[in-house]
Amino acid sequence: MAAASWLLWRTPDTSSKLDRSLREWIQHPTASTRVLIRARAGASARVMQRLIDRGGRSATPMTTPDLLAADVSIDALRTALADDDVLRISSDAMVNSLGSRLEKNKLLGATGLLAFDGKSWKRATKYDGHEIGVAVIDSGIAAGVKDFDGVKFYDATDGMRHRGQYDKYGHGTHVAGLIASKGSASDDEYQGVAPEARLVGIKVLDENGNGYTSDVINAINFAVENRAKWHLGVINLSLGHPVYEPAATDPLVQAVEHAAGEGVVVVVSAGNFGGDVTTHEPAYAGITSPGNAPSAITVGALDTQDTVSHGDDVVAWYSSRGPSWYDGLQKPDLVAPGSHLISDASESTSLYANYSAGVVWIGGKPFLRLSGTSMAAAVVTGVVAAMLEANRDHHHDAPLTPNAVKAILQYTALPLAQYDTLTQGAGALNAAGAVALAAAIDPDAPSGASWLTTSVSPWTTIDDQPLAWSQRVIWGDRVIWGDHIFNNDPAWALRVIWGDRVIWGDRVIWGNSTVWDGNAAVWGNRVIWGDSLIGQTNGTTTTWGSLSSDVTASRVIWGNLQTLEIAPTSISWGNLERANGDLVAK
Repeated sequence: MAAASWLLWRTPDTSSKLDRSLREWIQHPTASTRVLIRARAGASARVMQRLIDRGGRSATPMTTPDLLAADVSIDALRTALADDDVLRISSDAMVNSLGSRLEKNKLLGATGLLAFDGKSWKRATKYDGHEIGVAVIDSGIAAGVKDFDGVKFYDATDGMRHRGQYDKYGHGTHVAGLIASKGSASDDEYQGVAPEARLVGIKVLDENGNGYTSDVINAINFAVENRAKWHLGVINLSLGHPVYEPAATDPLVQAVEHAAGEGVVVVVSAGNFGGDVTTHEPAYAGITSPGNAPSAITVGALDTQDTVSHGDDVVAWYSSRGPSWYDGLQKPDLVAPGSHLISDASESTSLYANYSAGVVWIGGKPFLRLSGTSMAAAVVTGVVAAMLEANRDHHHDAPLTPNAVKAILQYTALPLAQYDTLTQGAGALNAAGAVALAAAIDPDAPSGASWLTTSVSPWTTIDDQPLAWSQRVIWGDRVIWGDHIFNNDPAWALRVIWGDRVIWGDRVIWGNSTVWDGNAAVWGNRVIWGDSLIGQTNGTTTTWGSLSSDVTASRVIWGNLQTLEIAPTSISWGNLERANGDLVAK
């Protein structure tokens, strides 16, 4: 079964040039639909002209080579399908957002970034993301917020124009605050994880938190193009859409892979479809795109119960679980605080206007309390900025690669005993441990040799409790135990696809060969085939059905165009969902 799953990743279904969304649209077409067309190398201009001749409403070259964005009628789509110069047609899917004093900062305390020195609470590490560029691709960053300064701002929905910053929705401002708020407006009570990071806001979402995949792709490519000028270390993508096709053909996933291949860490929210909205019963396979990107750091949400102690931490009911649809890769990579987080807000945003229950006033200034994997991804993004700074300060010659950053986050994570790997990944974010390990690694060490410059103890003390690291890396869908992270292994190199075959020392590791923790509640052997999931539970093989139907057996969920089916409840693919008083930003 492992071999079959492996082959599906390497050779995705080519029976149709269309992704699942377009296969459904073509059965009941409207006047037109937005698409992304992958042309043969050098043929995009010819394809674009033929589309226009056939009645395509618009066709525009993307910043990804040989990729076109178009608005097509059914006739124009059929013309493109018959065009030998067209390799693949994907939906230009609507993406959606997926979310007192320093001693009171429970977020920094829970991540191990605060410590009590006997007199007062202080940062446990000096690293705060100084001079690390962070691109927040979201709804924008509001102007006039005291906690931000020196923000670079671009609007991907308006030709990437560089203009005065704004945020009509409010989600991007909240995310940016979790990453890099100075904490000035709240007297440090809600300071961001990396307050000295350089923020770059790229607007792709409108006042309702909606946007198009094409704008997100252009924003990612723009960020990568300007990575040297911005000292860009990390991109935050707290957004997503349902998975319509394998990762190998998904244009948004491929943009993420390109960014990671160029050395930029990409942190992505896992999605908010991990359970039934009424009963909170867990459900699997709800990871959204581009959270299914192999090289992305995909983050699920942890509920810390607003305490520093980890003894009461739980994975949030809404946090999407793995595996990724079609490819069967292990996601999320880890979980991080994401529930009931307070961050910066602006009174000019629709979130502030429409969700007054989430508004918190501090010193006469408004903040918002939101929950979601969007928030969790932002927290990890801040930690990554601190990791990159810590490593840079000790080792100037070569930066940590995105693969190395992910491995460090997973190796130092704090596992939660009550959850399987599909739910928590490697475990809960351990910011203090990740920063310490990043500082100890010399990326310029010879390949295969030890790259630790100082000894590292595999535990972190939080709230006076020594907590053991997971000491594991999840490679594709295989759990790799041991001290591989202590060597400069080929697995950590640029452009190595996470989960692909890699030689670790004298062993060959195949990414797709894990029996999921021996957990019969999920499945042991499984094949994702076309639009169906075939699973094995308790020794009995069951076909869960097609992507457009509902499953009540083993709680498998998936996207269905603009809705997400969660048995037995269908949840609208919107921006916010109020469930049992919890405001979840999607």
